[in-house]
This record gives sequence, C-alpha cells and structure tokens, in this order.
Amino acid sequence: MSIIEIIMPKMGESIMEATVLKWLKKVGDKVETDEYLLEVATDKIDTEVPSSHTGILTEILVPEGEIAEIGKPICIISTEGVEQNNVPKTEEFEAKLSLEILEIQSLTGINLEPISPLITSNSTGSRFYSPLVLSICKEEKISSSELESIAGTGAEGRVTKHDILAFLDNRGKVISSISQPEVKTKPMIIAGNDEIIQMDRMRRMIADRMVESVRIAPHVTSFVETDMTNVAIWRNNNKDSFQKQYGENITYTPILVEAIAKAIRDFPQINASVEGDKIIVKAKINIGMAVALPSGNLIVPVIHQADQYDLINLTKKINDLTKRARENKLRPEDLEGGTYSFSNIGTFGNIMGTPIIMQPQVAIMAFGAIQKKPAVIETPQGDLLGIRQKMFISHSYDHRVVDGSLGGKFVKKVSDYLEGFDINRTLKRDL
Repeated sequence: MSIIEIIMPKMGESIMEATVLKWLKKVGDKVETDEYLLEVATDKIDTEVPSSHTGILTEILVPEGEIAEIGKPICIISTEGVEQNNVPKTEEFEAKLSLEILEIQSLTGINLEPISPLITSNSTGSRFYSPLVLSICKEEKISSSELESIAGTGAEGRVTKHDILAFLDNRGKVISSISQPEVKTKPMIIAGNDEIIQMDRMRRMIADRMVESVRIAPHVTSFVETDMTNVAIWRNNNKDSFQKQYGENITYTPILVEAIAKAIRDFPQINASVEGDKIIVKAKINIGMAVALPSGNLIVPVIHQADQYDLINLTKKINDLTKRARENKLRPEDLEGGTYSFSNIGTFGNIMGTPIIMQPQVAIMAFGAIQKKPAVIETPQGDLLGIRQKMFISHSYDHRVVDGSLGGKFVKKVSDYLEGFDINRTLKRDL
C-alpha cells in the first residue's frame, strides 16, 4: 500500500502558516488530484487547498481551527489500487492564489496587508495568534488585554477559533447580566416563496471592505453633465475603419480614459493615496477600470501609465484587459498598482451614481449612459435649440484630503476634454 503525505503548499512570500477553517473531505472519502481538500485562512486571504494525488483520505493531521505549517504534512492519503492523475504544479497554485488576492484587493479597494502575528502576552515572551483569531478580535473589538487572558486549548497553548468564540459567548452573558438591558432582535421573516442566499467568501469580503472604505473616507460626490456629441459623431464615423485598419472595436472607454489621464496631468493631486497623516502623490498614472464579469462580480484591471498610450494602443490595451478579465486570464500584475479608478455605469443603463473609493486611492469616477436630449446651442448668430448627446459624470472623492475645489475642478476638466474632442481627429498614432 502506498501512503502519501499531503504537504501544505507555499502560499506566497512571507506566509509561513495558515489556519484550517474547514475540511471539505472526511476520512474514508476518495480524493481526486486537484480536488479541494480543505479551506484555510492566511493573514492575507482565505482559500482552498487542492490535493496533489488521487487516493483515499486515511488520516487528518491538522484539525479544524488549528495551524498548518507551510511545507509540513496536513493529511495522509492511501493510493493503493488508485490510478494517479497528473500532480498539480505548485507554480500554478501559487499564481492562482496570488491572482485571487489581487482580485479581491481590486474588487474591494483595500490593500490586504499582512496582520502582525505576534502579540506580547506576558513578560516572558510572545504568543502566536492565527489570522482567523485576529480577524475575529478585530470584528468583535476584543482588546489586547482580553485576548491575553484567554486560555488556549490548541497546540502549545494557542488560542483557537473555538476558544475565542467561547470567550465571546461568556463575555456577552457577563455584560448583559451586569449593565446592559436586554435587546431583543426582530426575527427574520421569511415568506413561502422567499429565497435565502448565503453570502460566499468573496461577497462577505467585498461587503466588509466597502463598509470599511466608507468608514475610512468621508465621501463627497460632484456631478457634471457633459456634451458627448462630438465624441459620439467621431466614433460613429470611424468605428468601421478603425476595426478594418487595426482589428479592434473602439468603444467610448478609451476616449474616457484618455480624458481622465489628461486631467490628472493638470491636477496631479487627485492621483494620490493616503498613508496615515501623509498624502502620497503618485508619479505614474495607473488607471483602474471596473469590468463586469459573467458571474455578476466586478474586477478592476489596471491600465499602467495610461497617459503614455495613444488612442490606438489605448484601445488595444483596454480590449485586451477586458477580454482576459471575462475569461479569467488576468495576471497578478494586471491588477496591482492602481492610482485612480473609474466605472462605466452607463453600460448598465444608469445615468449617474455615487461610486465608493478604492482605498487607499482618494477619488473615483463614474460615467453614465449617453442620451439624446434637447439642449440650448450657443452660436455667433444666437442661441438655438437642438438635439445633443449628453452624459452625466459622477466624481466621488475623499474629503479628508480632496476639497470641493479640487474635486469639482477635476471632473469639470474631464468634461472639458470630452466636449472639446476633435471631430476631425485622424486615425494615426499620436506618439
């Protein structure tokens, strides 16, 4: 009989261990190569760990709630009489994990920075707390002194998930019996045809990060209505020749990105991030664009140094990123380094919105649907009433560091570039 030890794989630089959240297989189950065995939590992300072999799970070495060390066995599989599939490549698993981390970071706008694993427990040394325990402490506002007082039942006296939950249960009883009035929550009312959908891990994390962004940054949103007539006429006149000459479909998006990049050159303070009490103005203009996925989620690939592209290559870059995003083929580097972001909510038929800033950036823009509207047209001979293509631009910004003057001037500058688009612009490389 062949016995295989399944090793906890490497999960990124500086990550030396993970907390076992849930075993997806039980002893006696057959496991296929690449099939997920368990869910784990690191200090950066939760993820699933696949099996490197096909066989029967005969022993679980790291129970739920305990720590699995990178490079150490987590379970044993018997491969007797079982045909083996190809062993998954470690590099592929690491790349998938790295991409998942960056995907969540891009979706949520929050950097998934590592949580420090060491908290001093007494005068004799340090005590390790798993990322899962620290996450619960942060969510439940457990102080360091409270955490230090909890007796751990895990290996080497470590505090486990069950220890921390037991503490919370007891703490709640003590507080309510001493000073807190009883608070009765209304029960969930479910009708016969209601559907209950449990949030998956991605959706829970997105929810947390969006709430966190609103908590961190006081959002202010400015709106401008823009005349897109010149842009619409130019695109309609050139889309066929553009497709024939360059093999690309030109949408409004590259023109919008071009206007943002130009405006950032005029107002570089909007291309910034906040670190504590410091404002860091970014030298590079890396524009993130929200892309709707077939699953209904959004992902934000980044156009690095967007101001360095001409319209032709900007179109190619945007089309490539959009296509690979929807095919789940983005690379980690496609999702990192954004300095300013936008969303084209007009593709959903929305006329305007109030987007949430992607931390630690300081602003985000949303473009609404382009609609034909009656408008006053000023001419040397007098004002006329005509039909124009109009679009609302929404600009949300962090009022800690971006005042109404900068936020308002910036969105107006983007509008000016779009309204001033040259209707006679030729299809040639600008750079």
